[in-house]
Amino acid sequence: MTAAELPTWAGDFRAAVDEAGDRVEAGLNVARDYGRLLPLPGSGATAERWQLLALAAEVDLSAARILEAHSDALAILGEAGEAPPGGTWGVFAAESCEARLDAYDDGAATVLVGTKPWCSLAGSLDHALVTARAGSGRGLYAVDLRHSSVTADGPATWVARGLANITSAPVEFDSTPARAVGAEGWYLRRPGFAWGGIGVAACWYGGALGLFRTLREFSAKRDGELNRLHVGTVDAALHGAAAALGEAAALVDSGHAAGAAGEILALRVRAVVADAVERTLRQVGHALGPGPLAFDERHARRAADLELYVRQHHAERDLAALGAALDERDGS
Repeated sequence: MTAAELPTWAGDFRAAVDEAGDRVEAGLNVARDYGRLLPLPGSGATAERWQLLALAAEVDLSAARILEAHSDALAILGEAGEAPPGGTWGVFAAESCEARLDAYDDGAATVLVGTKPWCSLAGSLDHALVTARAGSGRGLYAVDLRHSSVTADGPATWVARGLANITSAPVEFDSTPARAVGAEGWYLRRPGFAWGGIGVAACWYGGALGLFRTLREFSAKRDGELNRLHVGTVDAALHGAAAALGEAAALVDSGHAAGAAGEILALRVRAVVADAVERTLRQVGHALGPGPLAFDERHARRAADLELYVRQHHAERDLAALGAALDERDGS
């Protein structure tokens, strides 16, 4: 990613992320304090936004995961023409064949009824943007997660070793008051949907930078061609990821990443970054062996966090989606 001129508060931001670590409440404080300071995607400073997300992830992936979701919610509301709200926010848009959430107009207000899967930190956040079935399509709704009609499952079902404190579980909505954000179907049609996915990739990239830093420190203490091979392999992979992110930021800000072009761009960039991350995980593991994974808490947590986080890229399924998008574009 082409280095953007970071704001004067970037140093304090980095220190706050470092101090927060994997402590959820501290991470939420970072998101609350700094989320609204990140430039909105498409505002002319997209590279700065993604570089700040990468910076947070390089320091600590748990804190970055909280910040990314919160700042994405603010970006969505901004795209809908709303001012940055207070409190902490999440975005719950996952779908499952085993759970269903519907939006109804009961005559007086819109309410949500049903179950939403994969809701990260629902029991700790103040608010969320939630997708739900509405009529023949889906709508996006702002909800107060502190309302008595909202029941978030405890962390007992969350057994992940990576992002262990960023619990994700189903949430039950029992006639929960909700406010529509945008028209029916707007959430998926808006240009920012693709841009938000690239913001997640910026976090993956930042997490890989953290592992690369550990690799460089290890290699500096040991001479040898094999160590240099590991460093060179990771450096080349991350250079490609940075270039993809930098080009994407320029395309977003120039207005060339909307509609089908934005969808294809996001699929390409996420694939490039995910591949670089997986290469980084492999090479660092080969170079350092089992020792740091067994005895270095921070390194072991970073590796586990990144391994889980990058699985938000759906591997071959997303590559197939890219191929389908290209076929549709070229056939139109």
